[in-house]
Amino acid sequence: MKQTIRRVVAVAAAASIAALGVAGCSDDSSSDSSASSASSAVMGSESGASGSAEASGEASGANGSVELTAADGTKVTLSGPIAAKYQTATEKQKTDLGAPKTGADASGTGDNGVVFQQFDGGVITAKNADAGTPAYITWGKIRDAWNVTRDETGKPAPDGKGGSQGPLGVATSDETDADGVKTSTFEHGKITWTESTDQVEVTVNGTVVPPQ
Repeated sequence: MKQTIRRVVAVAAAASIAALGVAGCSDDSSSDSSASSASSAVMGSESGASGSAEASGEASGANGSVELTAADGTKVTLSGPIAAKYQTATEKQKTDLGAPKTGADASGTGDNGVVFQQFDGGVITAKNADAGTPAYITWGKIRDAWNVTRDETGKPAPDGKGGSQGPLGVATSDETDADGVKTSTFEHGKITWTESTDQVEVTVNGTVVPPQ
C-alpha cells in the first residue's frame, strides 16, 4: 500500500500537481530568479535559501516520519521516501531547502504517482511512495528549466507539460558539481547550469532543446 505525504493540517495531501508555485534558490540562482520561477507541474540546484532544519523544528516521528514547522507555524509531516531523503540530507542541504511549504499544491502525489514536497528553497521528489524508493532534491535554475512546459520533443510549449509530467520525467539524481557545471539528471535527459556563463542547457532524449 502506497504511503502519501501526510500533513498535520486540514490540507489534502494528494493534490494535482498541474500548478505548483516553484521557487528554487541556489548557487545557480538568485532570489530574484527564484521568485520568477514558472508555475508548472511538479518541480523541479544549491544554497541560498533561508530557514535551517533546526529553525523549522525538525523532529523524528513514528515510522521514520519527520515533523517540520512551516513559515506560518503550520506543522508539516514528511513520510516515506520524502522523509528518508530529508533525514539523510546534509545540514547545508536542509538549510538551503528551508521551511516546507503548505497548501494544496505544496505536497502530495501526482497523477503519475510521483510524490513531492515543496520547500522555500527547493523540492524533494520520488518516483513513487513505496518504501526504499530513492528521492532527490532539485532547485535553482535547473528546477526552473525542468518546470517549463514542453511538448513531447522537449521544446517549450504553452500547452505542454512540465516537471516530472513533462518530457524529462522524474528526477534521477541530486545536483552534482564538476568544474563549475552543475547537473541534475532525469528519466529522459539532463539539465546543466554553468556558473561562469550563467547558462542553462536542457537535453531531452539526447537532443539539446531551448531552456525556456
